Amino acid sequence: MAFIGHIVKGLIEAKDAITKNADPVREQEEVLKNLLQKAKNTRFGIQYRFQSLLDDSNIEKSFATTVPYFNYKKMNKEWWRLLHEGEHDISWPGRPDYFALSSGTTGKTSKRIPVTDDMIDAIRNAGIQQVFALSNFNLPPSFFQKGILMLGSSTNLVKKDDHLEGEISGISASNIPSWFSGFYKPGEEIAAIDNWDERVEEIAKNAKKWDIGAISGIPSWVELMLRKVIETYNLDTIHDIWPNLQVYTSGGVAFGPYEKSFKSLMGKPLTVIDTYLASEGFIAFQCRPDTDAMKLITDNGVYFEFVPFRPEYIQTDGSLIANAPSVGLKEVEENQDYVLIISTVSGAWRYLIGDTIEFTNVQRAEIKITGRTKFFLNTVGSQLSVNKLDKAIQEIEKKFDIEVSEYTLSAKKFDDGFYHSWYLGVSNDTDDVKLSKSLDEFLSSANKNYKVARGKALRGVKVKTIPPRIFYEWNDTNKKKGGQVKMERVMGEDKFKEWEDFVKKIK
Repeated sequence: MAFIGHIVKGLIEAKDAITKNADPVREQEEVLKNLLQKAKNTRFGIQYRFQSLLDDSNIEKSFATTVPYFNYKKMNKEWWRLLHEGEHDISWPGRPDYFALSSGTTGKTSKRIPVTDDMIDAIRNAGIQQVFALSNFNLPPSFFQKGILMLGSSTNLVKKDDHLEGEISGISASNIPSWFSGFYKPGEEIAAIDNWDERVEEIAKNAKKWDIGAISGIPSWVELMLRKVIETYNLDTIHDIWPNLQVYTSGGVAFGPYEKSFKSLMGKPLTVIDTYLASEGFIAFQCRPDTDAMKLITDNGVYFEFVPFRPEYIQTDGSLIANAPSVGLKEVEENQDYVLIISTVSGAWRYLIGDTIEFTNVQRAEIKITGRTKFFLNTVGSQLSVNKLDKAIQEIEKKFDIEVSEYTLSAKKFDDGFYHSWYLGVSNDTDDVKLSKSLDEFLSSANKNYKVARGKALRGVKVKTIPPRIFYEWNDTNKKKGGQVKMERVMGEDKFKEWEDFVKKIK
């Protein structure tokens, strides 16, 4: 009934009007106090004197000078491993009911990140905030009655000891509020299918039954799912079966490199909304249409710090040196890359999440993800972040009228010196030499450090185009399909050799 959509939209607009005058800096101060207060009697809180920090006149500064940086390896070795030994009140009160399994872009599943009840609530609250922000996108009331297809990892979580394990998207989907279940697709039964190919097969079989208004998920896997639905029914575009599809909520990686291939599957324009949900928490989402930046969620169980992204602060494994300086939200500057540091209601403290960001609007606390600390290509001084690589891909897509489904690269030494060796997932006929020249020219004009490196040790660019399916088969072999799996944009020497051997074998 149409009037329900009008009611929902009205409630969203009313809520949005109430919350527009938020103060992100003040909200972050309160979040830090609340985190310290709640965790002060945990082992971590006692060791790092949280009660004394709460009594300090400058809590933010004292916190930064008292608590060291942690990456997953250090946090797990010193603290979280105790949770797996049956202990409690380690870095957050009690014991978590869930652990998020995270491989990200670095390899087979290895990380087990605590997900507490407080974090489940925080993720749910962030999702509600994102729904309220839809009032800014001028969507019709009818949109708020359509189904929302969430293509994440399986909700069939694995029972281990006294907790459940799975990827964060599966944990989140298994905890959706009851009022949302009527909108949620593909539904509990299909979402619980562990095998990604089988799950997509079932989605395709049921696609005609659903009136989908929005889709969310990592672009590469959503694109494959859409192609499967189109192929199943011999359609021209996805809008032939889902005519009311209006919104795509992207996440996990930048949408830019996928934009062209995505559009080729559409019969109508989509509103694309970026989100930033990591295994460690819901970090940010795009809250207005006149930017593709995302607003940090500053009032919801995550405290942020930022370390200027400079080579002298980053160790070879992507971690930070101990005395790398950090700043809070009130001290950040626009157009400066920062390493993102978080403290959360899951008991992560001054935790290096591995991403780099830049602020596009400090007053609104809006950011863009610029890359990964591990995947910053700085061999022979080229200093290329992933966002520069993404822009280079978009440039050649436009120039040569091609679609690059995936890509990866490494700095590789050939007989005559170092080159940036690229593999592009392309279905079109291409001239790899011309692509190499164009990438080199674009990066030279877009990045001064790259241009300097080209005048010294860096000899240039080499490109090999391969079928896109090879990237998906690599992920299937090394990790698994779907869910939170993302392709490595930049590989180290050893991993790149494995990749090249794999490509030779598959081709």
